[in-house]
Amino acid sequence: MTKETFLSQLGSALSGNMDSGKVNENLRYYSEYISGEVQGGKTEEEVLQMLGDPWILARTLIDADNGTDRETVYEAGGTYENQSAGRNRNGDAGGTSYGGKERESGKWWKKLLLVLFVIMIVLLVFAIISGVIRIFAPFVLPILLVILVIRILKGKRR
Repeated sequence: MTKETFLSQLGSALSGNMDSGKVNENLRYYSEYISGEVQGGKTEEEVLQMLGDPWILARTLIDADNGTDRETVYEAGGTYENQSAGRNRNGDAGGTSYGGKERESGKWWKKLLLVLFVIMIVLLVFAIISGVIRIFAPFVLPILLVILVIRILKGKRR
């Protein structure tokens, strides 16, 4: 696939689903992005392969434009731009890209899983201890009471 074919398919997929100004802005952005990556030493084919299918990219852009939370779009597997490119929406190097957001949002659920795992371990330990107490309580409590009575009686004899 060539750059022109990619941009043509992207434009076709975006038109009718997005304001024409935003369609042109996205086409210009991806045209500049592809050119910049090619100037950076990558082949056009490599850049287009990293960007993926233009129809999927268009779906992601449309979802983001329609107010869908970007994190939701990323969880669905969409990419707004290549994460390794390190470019922002203006095509400048550096800055926080939307790809960085994906990495940040991916951490919260891992922390949540860790907290839930720790809670489950604590509950499991508590359940095991209470189970052991329930099993041995009918035997241990009378023995402890007998020992207590014996000590009390021995204490009174002295």
